[in-house]
Amino acid sequence: MKIVILGSGNIATHLGRAFKMAGQTVSQVWSRDITKANALADTLAAEAIDNMFDLDRSADLFIIAVNDEAIRKIALELKLSDQLLLHTSGSTGLSALEGASTKIGVFYPLQTFSKIKSIDLRQVPIIIEANMAEVLAIIRGIADRLSEKVIELNSEQRKTLHLGAVFACNFTNHLLALAQELLEEKGLDYELLKPLIQETLSKIEMNDPASVQTGPAIRKDQATIQSHLDLLKHNPDLSELYTKLSQSIVNLHKRSEG
Repeated sequence: MKIVILGSGNIATHLGRAFKMAGQTVSQVWSRDITKANALADTLAAEAIDNMFDLDRSADLFIIAVNDEAIRKIALELKLSDQLLLHTSGSTGLSALEGASTKIGVFYPLQTFSKIKSIDLRQVPIIIEANMAEVLAIIRGIADRLSEKVIELNSEQRKTLHLGAVFACNFTNHLLALAQELLEEKGLDYELLKPLIQETLSKIEMNDPASVQTGPAIRKDQATIQSHLDLLKHNPDLSELYTKLSQSIVNLHKRSEG
């Protein structure tokens, strides 16, 4: 299978590497920034291009791996006929590709990607969708070469999954960044928190997160909560976030109790 990747960011990089390891040929990498296209193409033994007119029209698969806002525009610029066209977004509907090819689908790896860290895609769920059953079967065959966890979801289900991923990953990472900033402002080492973070993640591998919740909010320890808020008087944004998160923990615990 000959593949063209449109994009040169994190997802494009990891998918390109995974396809190469699976024995597939990435013939081209397109990016509006030729420097970025070259950087990825060099690792894949592919051709780097920055002009749609130079696309390899004989390719079997075109994968759009760019920011969500650009997907529709790039899809229509491709002017494909019956070649397989996929996008990799968690929050963009399949409809973004309509009219760009007769064979369209979604290939969404549910993972956080960074160019500096390798990831074994075999353990990453790949969420797929297509405009017809025969196309879905083709996409599943492609996904099965890369991952042991291939799941079919429609666009609305995938959007909900992506929303959950934002809470579980992006917001969690942001809270950790805030914790680091809070400690470092007082000359404390963020490394002190890492065993706690690792134990928290370890517990939720075998338990529902709500069932292992700890801390002053679930204990209804108002004295500790107020003490924390006193420490945050200089930072109203963080104080408000602390208050809302604490109340959210209380509310979720009430719901779980019935």
